[in-house]
Amino acid sequence: MGDILYLILMGVCPVAIYCLIKTKPRGTALPAVPKAEAAPYTPALPQAAPARHWSDEGRFQLEVVAESRYQATIRQLAGAHGEQSANARHPAILLPDDMNAYEATAVAVFLSGQMVGYLEPKQAAAFRRLLAQQELEGQPTSCDALIRGGGLWEGKRLSYSVSLDVEPLI
Repeated sequence: MGDILYLILMGVCPVAIYCLIKTKPRGTALPAVPKAEAAPYTPALPQAAPARHWSDEGRFQLEVVAESRYQATIRQLAGAHGEQSANARHPAILLPDDMNAYEATAVAVFLSGQMVGYLEPKQAAAFRRLLAQQELEGQPTSCDALIRGGGLWEGKRLSYSVSLDVEPLI
């Protein structure tokens, strides 16, 4: 009797497992939750005149980072340049960003009043130390900026970059 029960279980179990696998019980799909589109954070640019103008004699060696988020703005500021790369100069404002949730020493970069990125974190920390040494903590300062890139390659527009005429700080 035990052998017969064992054989029945051995025959029924694989059939039951096979049926479960093949039928793939489907759960009730949850409705899609729309994602809220949050506006990117942009620090407020004060109306006060810059406390100082920096210059590195036109070398433009200090690169702005996170400019990928601002490509549309930079493209607009670059102006028309056809298939060639842009080479557009603009006045820049460097603003210590004390409200930045991700970087305590952030320095925002604005061209012609529009946000285009930040100084790289190590450069920003060094820049803030320089501001403190010159008793300019928290104040906006200015420099010249150069927009490069955006040329056409294989039918596609390349990214733009922004360089500042400020001596590299590290």
